[in-house]
Amino acid sequence: MQASRRRTTPPRACWSIEGERPRVSRLAQLSDAELVRRCRTGESEAWNELVERYSRYVYAICTRGFRLSDEDAEDVFQDVFTRAFMRLETLRDDSAFRPWIAQLTRRRCLDAISGGGREQPLEEIAVEEGSSDLDEVEEAFAVREAVAGLSDACQDILDRFFAQDQSYRTISDELDIPAGTIASRIARCLRKLRDELEGRNEASEGSSG
Repeated sequence: MQASRRRTTPPRACWSIEGERPRVSRLAQLSDAELVRRCRTGESEAWNELVERYSRYVYAICTRGFRLSDEDAEDVFQDVFTRAFMRLETLRDDSAFRPWIAQLTRRRCLDAISGGGREQPLEEIAVEEGSSDLDEVEEAFAVREAVAGLSDACQDILDRFFAQDQSYRTISDELDIPAGTIASRIARCLRKLRDELEGRNEASEGSSG
């Protein structure tokens, strides 16, 4: 029994929402499909990368999409990744890991709501599942994926300006580039980001048609 448990227990990864999460930089640029294929061969670092890639996504569905408490969200988070690891062989399309884990998360969130003694009509749960917050989670994750497809220079300057809220002067000082060129660089990177997003949308529409 113990041997069986060792085989089916996910390798040590980022199982806690808080704290440092290990980065597996050499695998960060691989597609979901390639990571899943590597997981099937028993490569634990590939699984760690998938958890790192989707941990915030899963947690956002729990807390923003379904308004779970931190405690319930943590429970769902742990259970989702454990189930995903144990059922990875059932995934028919290796490139469909994201919608697969999203569906698994939504189901577990509904279980948590119905099993937690919360007085909430089913129609309200259905509204939450299709809420604008869930749409925002999906949109934010799509943008994050698209940003990851940009050059390191574009990722850096967009992160500094939008995420860190750095001024032109600060960016200029830290990157040692003329302040007058920062606006044009940001605009150029945003155009690349838009093209990346449009390309992903077209690919998604083509695959679903």
